[in-house]
Parts: sequence; C-alpha cells; structure tokens
Amino acid sequence: MMEILGLLSDGLWLSLQPTNLMLIIVGVTLGLFIGAMPGLGSVNGVAILLPITFLVPPASAIIFLAAIYYGAMYGGAISSITLGIPGASTAVATTFDGRPLALKGRASLALITAAIASFIGGTVSNILFTAFAPPLATVALSFGNPEIFALMLLAFATFVGLGGDDIPKTVFSICIGLVFAAVGYDEISGAPRLVFFDISGFLHGVNFLVLAIGVYGIGEMLWTIDSTRGKITSTDAKMTVKGIVSDAKEGMRRGWKGTAIGSFLGFFVGILPAAGATPGSLMSYGVTKMVARNPKEFGQGHPGGVAAPEAANNSASTGSMLPMLTLGIPGSPTTAILLGGMVIWGLTPGPRLFTDQSEFVWGLIGSFYVSNFFALVINIAFIPLFIWMLRMPFTILAPMIFVLSVVGGYAATKDMHDVWLMLGFGLGAFFLRKLDYPLAPAVLAIVLGPIAEPTLRQSLLLSSGDPTIFFTRPIAGPITVIAIILILLPLFKIIWTKVKSSRVETPAQ
Repeated sequence: MMEILGLLSDGLWLSLQPTNLMLIIVGVTLGLFIGAMPGLGSVNGVAILLPITFLVPPASAIIFLAAIYYGAMYGGAISSITLGIPGASTAVATTFDGRPLALKGRASLALITAAIASFIGGTVSNILFTAFAPPLATVALSFGNPEIFALMLLAFATFVGLGGDDIPKTVFSICIGLVFAAVGYDEISGAPRLVFFDISGFLHGVNFLVLAIGVYGIGEMLWTIDSTRGKITSTDAKMTVKGIVSDAKEGMRRGWKGTAIGSFLGFFVGILPAAGATPGSLMSYGVTKMVARNPKEFGQGHPGGVAAPEAANNSASTGSMLPMLTLGIPGSPTTAILLGGMVIWGLTPGPRLFTDQSEFVWGLIGSFYVSNFFALVINIAFIPLFIWMLRMPFTILAPMIFVLSVVGGYAATKDMHDVWLMLGFGLGAFFLRKLDYPLAPAVLAIVLGPIAEPTLRQSLLLSSGDPTIFFTRPIAGPITVIAIILILLPLFKIIWTKVKSSRVETPAQ
C-alpha cells in the first residue's frame, strides 16, 4: 500500500507541473461546454481535439484528452437540467428528475447536486482504480457473454420500478424501445431487419442520441407549449451564496443514497468492456428508485434522481479507463479513441504498461484526481450562467431548444434522415406522455437492447441452446436469479393485495 501511495504522489506531482496543470484546466473547461452541447459529447470532443495533442509530449497529451473526458461527463448534466435536452447519452437519466427540478425553480439544487455527486463518484472510482486496478481488470475479463446478459437482465428488472404502478404500460414502453433497438443489420447474421418502409436510413439502426434528443428535447418543448397554451412563461431561477450552501446540504441529504449507489455501481459497470457510462447511469437510477423510501417522488424532481446517474457516469468514466490501461481493451467509445492516441504515441496498453511506463501511468492516474477537483470548481463557477439562461421567457427558449435539438440530431450522424427521425420521436413522446405512458423504460430499452440481444444469442450458441448456462455459471447464476425475482415482484404484490382484500371481505360476508 505504501508503494502505491508513493507512486500516486509522484503521479500527482507530475500532473501538477505547470504545462500539465494548464492542459487539465483548459481540457476540463472545454469538456464542460462540449458535454453541454447536444450531439457532441466526449467521443466527438476527444476525436476533434486529438490532432492538437501532437504539439505536446505523449503523457501531457493523454492527460489533456482525459481532462476533456472528465469535463464532458460533468457537462452533460447542464443541458439536461436547464433545457431538458441530454448533452450526451450518459446524461439521459439526469433529465428524468433534473428537468422537473428546473421547472420548479430549483435548477440551482439540481446543478449543485449533479456537480457534487459527480465529484464524489469520480473520487470513489479514482480510489478504487488506484487500489485495485490489476485484480479488478482480471474480474472484468472473467465476464463473458452469459455474465453480461445477466447484468442486462438485472437492468431490465429495474425498469418495472421506473414505470410506476401501471405495469402493462411499462411493459409496452419497454417493448417499443426493444423494437427500435433491433432496427438495422442483425449483428449475428448480418441480414437487415425492421427497415420500415424500405427507407435506407434505417439500415444503420436508430442512433440512441437522436432518440434521446427527440424524446427529451422536442418532446419536452411540445409538452411545455401545450401546458402553457402560448402564455409567456419563465422559470423562477435564483442563486445566492447562501442558497448554494443550502442547496448543497439538501442535495447531499436527499441524494446521498443515489450518490453511493451510483459511485460503486457505475464503476463496476464501467470496467466491463461491453457496458460503459450510459448503462451504468441508467441502472444506478433504476436501483436508487427501487430502494428509495418514496419511489413515486422520482420523475417529479427528486435530488436522488440527479445524484445517482451523475455519480455513476463519472465513476464509470474512470472505470472504463481500467480495462484500457491494464488489458488494452477499451471500456467505452471515448476510451477507444484514447487507446488509438496511445498507440500513435508509441504507448502499448496492457499488463506491462504499469511496469514499462510507470511514470506515464501514475501521472495519468494522478491527473484523474486533479481533473475531478477542477471540474467541480469550474462547474460550480459557471452555474450562475446556466441559471441566467433559465430566466429567459419560454418564447425565447423554445426556438433555442428546437435549433439545438436539430443541430444535435444532425451532428450525431451527419444524416438528415436522423433529423426527421428525431422530430418523429419528439411527436411520439409527446402523445405517449399525453396518454400517461412512461418514457424512461423505452429509452433504457433502446440503450441496453443492442448489448442484451447479441450476448443472449452468443451465450445460447455457446451452450448449444441450453438456457441453464445463465444459472450454472458462478457469476451469472446469482445475478440471473435476483433479476427474475425483481421481475416477478410486481406479480407477487398484486397476488398479495388480492389475498388481503379477500380476507377483509370474507368476515363481512
């Protein structure tokens, strides 16, 4: 342990060198605004700025790109809360409670809760990364297709809790999401499927970010217009130093459970090569809602619903670095670009990196701590600017939301087909909301569907069609059993309610 602390102190000293410190501050600030812009996100930001890094040494370059990644994780919450448009797919779950809080005039509470939860999630994951990198990498490697499918099944089990008491509507919402997740080419056979009306744009599938922007950008805008009936409205958003302290206390008091769940669950989901920050944040939201004292408060503006996904996506971003550095396997699309950059600079990720390039590795780990700190400070410093945006009347905000949504939808794939699809999703989300159908399960299904389907099919191919493979393996078995229990729990509740009511009626007769 003392050896690890010594190496970490050397890494922190390296990351605090003037050049590296400047790159961290610039990278975090750029990442914050890149993450807040719908359609960009950390993947595009790192890819766009990758060529600039050839002007600095390799270690400084990776530190700079990692700082952008960190900043973007923080920034995704900004547009989710202030405009209802997810800045990135990792911030979709933040919209569920962040936007309602903003509409109630509690945007400051939502933004500060998101910032603090992100910081705690990042810090917890950094500590876990520092202490347990090699053994955790081995555990992640032991996750085969059956284990990953079991994990996805567990995530699906949390969906039921996201849809409220109306189970049929929740199941219908999940089915819609799974249908859209199946659009495009079959990953196993390569054959096209569900190509609606033979439109070629559907061949590349439904981009999740396009769906998210359509549902929570266009859909939210239409809902607000319908609710206000054209009246000029503005959000009563205020911010003072005393208010910041008060909001920070309230955010942690009501969101500590979500922060804890997101910090640990996000990290362990993040280290799985097939998962990443988006499933981690969505699963953390679902689990937090399931264990909450009053789950019905979620979706209405609960700080725990902001804390859980924000802690998770920051924790997962560090977690996804672990398989990249220790095994050479990227844990997310962004770390795949970082991996490419490392290869270009002559750094070979893998087990020997910790011994052959010890100074670089620990310098990068040290920069995680520094980036996390500056991301918190810079985020809180810019909160007054984000609050000012909310004071604008909705008649001004609505065109801005529409333009940002269209630009974000086009930026994701550079295809006009996706812009029209995004508008269609917005209209569909509006009508589903009018009919009281929950949107969250559909959004979650389209995220996890592309992961769950191939792992299910590959697992069954591995076992020659025998489904007991999900029960007999030491890791997959317990996860699958827990998932099935959670799925059947609403049915048990219904049966128990009927039994109780029949007992009450019998004496009366």
